[in-house]
Amino acid sequence: MVAILEQVFRDQWGHVLAALIGFLGDFDLAEEAAQEAFAIAAERWPRDGMPTHPAAWLVTTGRNRAINRIRRDRTLAAKTRLLQVPEADEDPLDATTFPDERLELIFTCCHPALAVDAQVALTLRTLGGLTTPEIARAFLVPEPTMAQRLVRAKRKIKAAGIPFRVPPDHLLPDRLVAVLAVVYLIFNEGYGGRGDLAAEAIRLGRALAELMPDEPEVQGLLALMLLLDARREARFRNGELVLLADQDRSLLDTDEIAEGRTVLDRALALLGRGPYVVQAAIASLHADDRRDWPEIAALYGELSRLTGSPVVELNRAVAVAEAEGPEAGLAIVDRLDLADYHYLHATRGELLRHLGRTEEAREEVRRALALVHDDAERRLLERRLADL
Repeated sequence: MVAILEQVFRDQWGHVLAALIGFLGDFDLAEEAAQEAFAIAAERWPRDGMPTHPAAWLVTTGRNRAINRIRRDRTLAAKTRLLQVPEADEDPLDATTFPDERLELIFTCCHPALAVDAQVALTLRTLGGLTTPEIARAFLVPEPTMAQRLVRAKRKIKAAGIPFRVPPDHLLPDRLVAVLAVVYLIFNEGYGGRGDLAAEAIRLGRALAELMPDEPEVQGLLALMLLLDARREARFRNGELVLLADQDRSLLDTDEIAEGRTVLDRALALLGRGPYVVQAAIASLHADDRRDWPEIAALYGELSRLTGSPVVELNRAVAVAEAEGPEAGLAIVDRLDLADYHYLHATRGELLRHLGRTEEAREEVRRALALVHDDAERRLLERRLADL
């Protein structure tokens, strides 16, 4: 039963909290009520059995506890209107009519009035159900710092009157871009070796895909994360980072690749042509036994047109080098203004090595080493320098 309770917590925390915030209009009060409801479940369910609709039971229980708390604390005059709401029984609500307000919660957490680090932390706390210590460890900051970040974000929501709702149609495209960026940022934080954090991002992606099934970029982001995550076991060997070309393909998660491609097919069927869909298409081609480098280069060209990103152009240079030779790739690299980006110097060093310009290659790898911060990437560059 303990394992079942933990799974219900992971699966239903965001659902329950979103419903309680929608009802109570207060993040802190809703979070306390949700925690109390889960604590009561941990006490009662092993004895009485799990209800038919666990999420509905938890929401009803949390709502009743919140109402009781407000009744006890008469100083919360602003919330006395809640006392007029009839107290419900703790029987499961009708699951067919039970509202799912997670979408409102996602857009509230990712409101542009909040700093990006606050958006990420609040999304993980409210939608993912991660504790403050877990989020602090994930982002390598002290727990009090993360706690303050969460408190400030909740205060900002209250002080600025940020509405708990999906934005109107004319604001939705820009706001959706912010939501997807937050989820992808969480995934990238985990992709460097924190599999648990990557898994949280994928869970959030699945929730978004369920809540917004007709948005191709939502499907594209989920497909991209699945296709990249399928390489998790192959990306590291004995704690060391392994380059894409050297990864053991037998370690790829074929089920995850198949799921990612199915989701990508849905995005394409929805006429998706946005950045996440294109990136997912590239990741799908990288999962083939024999990579179609001209097609990968063409897709990077489309992605560059969509984003205007010099980092995308750097990736296109690598694909062009594979398709047309290192000189063609180097010509693209030498046009880029990314002097402080260690991947540019690492890429340029590799292309120079293939051209036999060894001393220049060594100098580029040294420049990359001076700029890199990740320990696994530093060790990879040190091995490359030793080989040169």
